[in-house]
Amino acid sequence: MTAVSVRADAAALADDLVRLRRRLHAEPEIGLDLPRTQEKVLAALDGLPLEITTGDALTSVTAVLRGGRPGPVVLLRGDMDALPVTERTGLAYASQVDGAMHACGHDLHTAMLVGAARLLAARRDTLAGDVVFMFQPGEEGWEGAAAMIAEGVLDAAGRRPAAAYALHVFTAGAPHGVFTARAGTTMAASDGLRVTVVGAGGHGSRPHRAQDPIPVACEVVTALQTLVTRQSDIFDPVVLTVGAFHAGTRGNVIPDTACFEATLRTFSTETRARIKKAVLSLIEGIPAAHGLRTEVEYIDGYPMTVNDPAETAFVADTVTDVLGEHRYQELADPLPGGEDFSRVLREVPGAFVLLGAGDGATDNHSPLAVFDDAVLPDGAAILAELALRRCAAP
Repeated sequence: MTAVSVRADAAALADDLVRLRRRLHAEPEIGLDLPRTQEKVLAALDGLPLEITTGDALTSVTAVLRGGRPGPVVLLRGDMDALPVTERTGLAYASQVDGAMHACGHDLHTAMLVGAARLLAARRDTLAGDVVFMFQPGEEGWEGAAAMIAEGVLDAAGRRPAAAYALHVFTAGAPHGVFTARAGTTMAASDGLRVTVVGAGGHGSRPHRAQDPIPVACEVVTALQTLVTRQSDIFDPVVLTVGAFHAGTRGNVIPDTACFEATLRTFSTETRARIKKAVLSLIEGIPAAHGLRTEVEYIDGYPMTVNDPAETAFVADTVTDVLGEHRYQELADPLPGGEDFSRVLREVPGAFVLLGAGDGATDNHSPLAVFDDAVLPDGAAILAELALRRCAAP
């Protein structure tokens, strides 16, 4: 089968993929337990010649397509979970679930992976190898990839994949309809902080008789920003954001504690280890200097997403051959977001590929984020072509 026929067949699936994506979008689910999403995926795969298993600790779907000829294994990943965001797009198919939204485009990823499964199943006789379709819950901070790896997704075909690929849509960061990737570090490592500065409460009129944790916690937050700018190489950056700060109940009451949460993004193993040590030292040292103590939880999150150079070049060649040179561009710099496909890429050479699917007016995770269904057929076609061509590669 030629690239033209795969793309044409993908275009013929467009209406089905749009309907599936909009059903998923209207009924989003968060975390590792996505029963309604799993049900929709299983229904969409029904009738295809797939070996399907579902997860135990999470509502994952793993489907294996056995090719008609011998060859390697290729894994394709699509994440399925939504975010705790209240949608404000006004779309006709907007979320019907309060406080949940597919604001990161995982509904598109799921639909595209279903499309790839259909395209490849139709070519089963000529497929030289096996394809594993990894429908993953819990990408948004729930370690869904790690859970699926623990349950054997990388061995689902009976042997390890030779390559693994994932597509991720973005509303901004890439021109509409353009695929982009880069060799090496593509997404940041993402770690977290939960900090409680412990003092002693009292009356707001007599602060000298209390141990006020609020100004100390504020000092820590400010010092963390200074630490990033003064102790980090601008060519090996660190992004540190305090996204939550909680203290007190009334303006005239000094509380016992002040708490904040932060995220740290780094792009190299060395900087990740160094900044962790420096941050912990600062967080403990400043309150101690004021006679207060600190309770700290440092959460080691997703590692860096690192694309294999050869597999990234293969993606570029495939996209340009199938869609034209204007549909691919190299990603100039790593992105500071975190991605748990990094867990797969630590075990299997592969590539994490971005696809422009918005107008650039909003970012992923926004309650106003809108993704264009028009990218679904080409996304499905590229996933299918990557599997077909990589399985056929010597």
